Amino acid sequence: MKYIPFILLTCFLWTCKNDVKNTSQESVEYTKDDFVLPDWAKNATIYEANIRHMSEEGNFDGLTQQLPRLKEMGMDIIWLMPIHPISMIKRKAKGDLNVEDIEDPEERELYLGSPYSVADYKKVNPDYGTMDDFKALLKTAHDLGQKVIIDWVPNHTGWDNPWITEHPEWYTQDSLGNIIDPIDYNTGKSWGWTDVADLNYDNKEMRAAMIETMKFWLTDVGIDGFRVDVAHGIPQDFWDEATPELMKAKKDVFLLAESEVPSNRNNKTFHMDYGWAFHHLINDIAKGHKKASAIDSFMIKDNETFREGFHMYFTSNHDENTWAGTVFDRMGDADKVMFVLCSTFDGMPLVYSGMEEPMTKRLAFFVKDNIGFKNYAYADFFKTLFDLKHKNQALWNGEYGGKYKSILKHDHVFAYEREKNGDKVVCFLNLSDKPQTIKVPYDIQMEDIFAEEKVSWSEGQALTIAPWQYYVLSNK
Repeated sequence: MKYIPFILLTCFLWTCKNDVKNTSQESVEYTKDDFVLPDWAKNATIYEANIRHMSEEGNFDGLTQQLPRLKEMGMDIIWLMPIHPISMIKRKAKGDLNVEDIEDPEERELYLGSPYSVADYKKVNPDYGTMDDFKALLKTAHDLGQKVIIDWVPNHTGWDNPWITEHPEWYTQDSLGNIIDPIDYNTGKSWGWTDVADLNYDNKEMRAAMIETMKFWLTDVGIDGFRVDVAHGIPQDFWDEATPELMKAKKDVFLLAESEVPSNRNNKTFHMDYGWAFHHLINDIAKGHKKASAIDSFMIKDNETFREGFHMYFTSNHDENTWAGTVFDRMGDADKVMFVLCSTFDGMPLVYSGMEEPMTKRLAFFVKDNIGFKNYAYADFFKTLFDLKHKNQALWNGEYGGKYKSILKHDHVFAYEREKNGDKVVCFLNLSDKPQTIKVPYDIQMEDIFAEEKVSWSEGQALTIAPWQYYVLSNK
C-alpha cells in the first residue's frame, strides 16, 4: 500500500503534463497575418468534379478510378461538388415542380434533387457510397499528391435537415414564424431556391455549430479545404471568426469563395474567389461584343479593388454549363484561346468535369447524367499548359507568381508577359474571328510550348496571327 501514493502522484503529474500540452495546442491563436496561401497551392490547378455525372456509376469509386488520369493531366486540387445527403422534402424535379408534384412513381425516382440541398452536414450521400468509400477516394488522391476540397453550403440547408426540428431558431423566419427559403434582399423576393431553408446568421449558436461541422471534415475526415457556396451571402464577420478556427484545425487549409466580394479576400478569410466579372468579359469578347483591349482597363480596376489573394479563372463550371450553356455555346471557336488566357493569367485555372473530352452538352442538374468519357481529346492541351504552370514560376499563383504586364496596345490581340525569379512567359492571343497582324514589341527568343520549337522574333517584325490563335512562349 505504501507504493500507491507514489503511483498516484506519477499518474497525476503525467496527466497534468498532457493536459497542459493539449491545452497549449487548443489555445493556439491565428491572426490575419498567419493566413497565407499553403505552399502546396503555389502552382496548383483545380478540377471541379461533378460526381453524379463523372462515371456510369455516379459514385465515389467511379471518381477514384479517374484520379490517376487527372493527375497525369496536371490537376492538383480536386473540388468535389456537395457530397452530403440530399433532402427529400421539397426536392426539385423539373421547372417549378418538386418531386412530390410528380404523379408517376417511376418518373419520381429519376429526380435526385440539388446537391446544394443538404440533409446532414456530417454524412455523405448514400448514392455516392459510404464514408469509408469517401476516405478511400481521399487516400488515393493524397497518395497521388493531390488535394481534395469539398463544396460547403453554409447559406441554407434542406428542409429535412435535423437542424430544422432541433433548432428552428437557427433559421430565418417571416413575421408569422415560418421558416423561409433564401431571399434576394435587393428585391425582397425569393431567389426561387424553394428546396432549401435560409439560415439565420444573427444566431450565435448556429454560427458555432457551422464552424464545428466544418472542423469535423478537416480533423476527423482529413479533407484539405472548402469551396464555399454563396460565400457572399454570409456576413463577413462570420468568416472573420470562422477562418482562424479552421486554421486551428488545419493550418494549411485552403479556402475558395463562390463570391466576388472584395472583403472575402481583403480581410484574409479566403485565398481565392471566383473571377466572375472576368468570365463575363471574355464571354463578351468571344461573342464580338467587346474587344481584347477591354482586358487592360478591367485589370486596372480589379487590382485596385482586390488587395489580397487571387481569382479562379474559368471558361466553364457547373452553373455555366447547366444554365448558360456549354463553352462552345458561349464561346464557339474561341474556347481554347480563352482557356489559354485563364491558364496563363494571374490566378488559378479551373477545369470543369468533361472539358477534357471535350463535352458538347449541358449536363442535367436534378437527374443522373453521364459525361461518357471516351476521347479525352483536350487532355494533352491541358497537360501542356499545366506542365508549364508547374515548372515556370512566372505562372504561379498569387504572390508566388509574376505580375501580369501588357506589352502591346491592340484592339484584338492581347499580348502580355509575366516574370518571376528569372522565369518568363510571353503570350500573344488573337481574341477575334479575323486574322490580325501586329509588330513584335521587342526581340524574343523563347520556346513555343505548343509547337515545341524555338522562335526567334525581332523587334518590329510583322507577325500575323490567325483567328483565335495563340502563342505561349517560355524561357524554360
